Order: sequence, then C-alpha cells, then structure tokens
Amino acid sequence: MGKVRKSPDEMTFLEHLEDLRKRLFNSFIALIIAVFPAWFFAKDLYRIIARPLEQYLPEGTKLAYGTLSAPFMIYMKTAFVAAIFFMSPFIFLQFWYFVAPGLYQKEKKYVIPFVLMTTVFFTGGALFGYFVVFPFACRFFLNLGSEFTPVIMIDKYFTFALRILIGIALVFELPTLIFFLSRMGLVTSRWMIKKFKYAVLVAFIIAAVITPTPDMMTQSIIAIPMLILYGLSIGIALVFGKRDQKTREEKREAEKVKKKAKKSKDAPADSDDRKKAEEIKEAEEDNKQDAGSTSEAKPAKDLKDRTEKDKAEPDSKPGKDDPPNEDPTG
Repeated sequence: MGKVRKSPDEMTFLEHLEDLRKRLFNSFIALIIAVFPAWFFAKDLYRIIARPLEQYLPEGTKLAYGTLSAPFMIYMKTAFVAAIFFMSPFIFLQFWYFVAPGLYQKEKKYVIPFVLMTTVFFTGGALFGYFVVFPFACRFFLNLGSEFTPVIMIDKYFTFALRILIGIALVFELPTLIFFLSRMGLVTSRWMIKKFKYAVLVAFIIAAVITPTPDMMTQSIIAIPMLILYGLSIGIALVFGKRDQKTREEKREAEKVKKKAKKSKDAPADSDDRKKAEEIKEAEEDNKQDAGSTSEAKPAKDLKDRTEKDKAEPDSKPGKDDPPNEDPTG
C-alpha cells in the first residue's frame, strides 16, 4: 500500500520544504536526462536562435565571442534551454503535485488539462517571441545603429534572446492560470474587469523587466500582447467560471460576518445562563452555611437540656455524710 500524503494543515514546515525539494530534484534530473541528447543538436539549435538577428546583419558580419570558452558555454546553455521546453510537461506535472495537496478533491481532476494547457501556452509564447518580438527588436536596434559597425557578442545576444523567450512564454500562461482559478472559484470576470487599470500597470512593468531597453516601443511590443491575453482571460473566466458561486475570499468574509452575527445573537443567552448559574451557586453556599450552623447549634441545645434536667431531678445516690436510712419498723 502506498504512503498516504498528509493534507497541508497536517504537514509541518519542514515537510513542505521536503516535498518542494523532492519536486525540484525530480525536475532537475529530468532536465539532466534531456540535456544529453540536446547537446548533439546544440549547434543547429543555436543557428535557429541566431537567425532573427543574422538576417538583418550586414552581409559577411557574424556574431563574435570574447573568451575561449564562450562557444562551449553557449552550446551548453542552448541544450539546457531546449531541455526545458522538451521536458516542460514533466516540470508542470511536478508543480501540480506540489500544489495538489492544498486543493479540493474535485479540483484535483484537472491535472491532465493543466499539464496540457500549460505546455501549449508555454510553447506558444516562446514561438510568439521568436517569430514576432525577436525580428522586430533586432531590426529596430540594428536600424538605430546603422551608422556603426555591429560587434555583437554571442553571450550577450543569447542572454537577450533567453530573456525574451522565457519571459513571453511565462506571460502566455496567464489564460491557463485564469481558467483554473475561475473554475476553482478564486477569481471572477467581474473582479478582473474591475482590476483592469492595475493590469495595464503590471503589464508595462513586466515588459520593462523582460526587454533590455527602456524605450516605449519595445515595451509596447510585449505589453500589448499581455493586455490582449488579459482580455482573453476575462472571456475565459466569464465562460468557464462559476457564475453562481462566490469567490473564496468572499466566502471567507461571509463566514466571518455570519460567525460574528451568531456570536452577538448568542451573547445575551450566555450572560443569562451565567447569571442563573451564579445564583444557583450562591443559593447552594447559603444552604451549606445554614446546614453547618444548625448542626453546630444542635449539640449545644442538647447539652443545655441535659443540664437543666439534672438540676430538676433529685440526687438518688447517697453521699458519704448522709445518715443511713432507718427502718421505720425497727
């Protein structure tokens, strides 16, 4: 029989850390396994990554490197990124296993849709970054510096490419996240519409983190698709969300209000009960005191009665000085 997992309420902090360590270790082992076959295709994969830039470079210009080990490290990083995308279903499955103990039993049945949708949107976001954002960003920067000779280092370009690919891939997980949150009753479409102004701010902040430059043009290339995804997520929450069910936060607030009302309603009854109990206790103490005084007075009264009786009755026993009784016949 397999070991039954404890619920999050029963697990200690160290047990949560142990579970997290286990999931991270499984994901790391899966990545190591996938890196080895990806290494044999690292050069071809890097050419694919460099294509959006090389097509806009002046003819005969190639990417450069400044250290002897730079090409090796680039190929290793390329193999590692390929392993992340190849093993993403398994990584998302490990993430689901980590959060599953905190879900209701009816919510745990979404494991297959979760893994499928996260994988599809993760890969779709990377493809969007590669085919849309990459070419535009490379052309924009190269045209901006057309008066100079480009000497682009492979490690700098790879960092730029990795930030855009992984960043946009994670951003594309928003519809999947909203789908499951709405199905679980955590968010609603009305709540998302109300928070749209904050979503605009967060979208441009994330775009500023992902993009390497502070210009509004590059940030808008990422922020606008994020807002489109946010609008798509509102539609998903509207269609697939539980319309007749309040969010969990609203439920908690309603439960708190209900408990307070019940407490205030039961308070007078509790005070009356306490008052009655105190009255009964005082009456019992008075009865005990009365019973004690009665028991102490009874022996004193008996002693007094016996004393008065002894005084009233003549002494029938003769003393030493009393003369003997004479026989009246003698």
